Amino acid sequence: MTDRSDSIGIVQPHDCFFSEGIRLHSGQILAPVSIRYETYGTLSEAKDNAILIEHALSGDAHAAGYYTENPNEKPGWWDSMIGPGKPFDTNRYFIVCSNVLGGCSGSTGPGSVNPATGKPYNMSFPVITIEDMVDAQRKLKEHLGIQKWLCVAGGSMGGMQAIQWGIKYPDEMDSIIAIATTARISAQSIAFNWVGREAIMDDQDWNGGNYAEQPEHGLATARMLAHITYLSEESMRQKFGRRLQSSEDYSYAFKKDFSVESYLEHQGSRFVERFDANSYLYITRAIDYFDVAGRHDGELKKAFSKVTCPFLVVSFSSDWLFPPAQSKELVRALLANDIDTTYCNIESSYGHDAFLLEEATLGRMLSGFLDNLYVKKGEAK
Repeated sequence: MTDRSDSIGIVQPHDCFFSEGIRLHSGQILAPVSIRYETYGTLSEAKDNAILIEHALSGDAHAAGYYTENPNEKPGWWDSMIGPGKPFDTNRYFIVCSNVLGGCSGSTGPGSVNPATGKPYNMSFPVITIEDMVDAQRKLKEHLGIQKWLCVAGGSMGGMQAIQWGIKYPDEMDSIIAIATTARISAQSIAFNWVGREAIMDDQDWNGGNYAEQPEHGLATARMLAHITYLSEESMRQKFGRRLQSSEDYSYAFKKDFSVESYLEHQGSRFVERFDANSYLYITRAIDYFDVAGRHDGELKKAFSKVTCPFLVVSFSSDWLFPPAQSKELVRALLANDIDTTYCNIESSYGHDAFLLEEATLGRMLSGFLDNLYVKKGEAK
């Protein structure tokens, strides 16, 4: 049973439909497009208190609150940060979170029906990019009647989207918060994504993407591999060590002897229940292609030349998926363009997952940054 005393309460998803669709980075037109989103708080009369929250790879639009009165229901994925009196204070801000294009939680993705065939797109769905996700969100922004975001914020892949917002639409937000993320992913990250996709596509049940039932083994394996990158050696040592699962000695067979093995199997099986294998392929490929310097001769400084709003950049000491060095590279590019930039590397043993677990420390940073922004915006009126 979860404590709901400080929660936003019962929420509901909404769908925004665009019959004209969008032109993708690849040049293709994807139409129609539907975007699933949720909102928390109240949009001000001037419509100047809206904050866009971006989710990570396996996230969705359900960032806070609950759908039912069921006491055992888990809240939205960032409920600790969104709500009355929380860093993203719904007494003050209007919070928007949407499921990304290519997702499997309400927005148009490979599992959606292709109007040309009447059947799911599956692998005929066009390859998408982080930029395409942002372009779809911009249509949602227009649908909501919001001229300018007070802030665009996200962690991991969500941070990539926040960065892309700043580069492509620099006049449409007052600030950006980029957490545990990068301006261009490394060869190592691309390699992990590749192996995960291979695990899915090598599953005989994947059937070229035309599966009736999830390719469970492949998708679970992909999730287990990815989950290892979200943790740190220290957090795994503290949580599992070399502890055996259910016996006092080795089985001397290829069973789950160690606690960490059972933990990963559990993570994989849970993921299969809520995520689509083809969406995993498309979203990880979008992450691979993310490189904001790519159109600027590989120079990050040039990529941020049109950005004017302040940035808050946060990294975590034990994050080896998107390590502090990548955040510092981002910060140097921002400072080289004289952009007001606040940077903090939080000491944490949680690894990449720290952006979801270091609630107190991260929360204080977010609150301070947004409070200062809110006061300055009020003084400028």
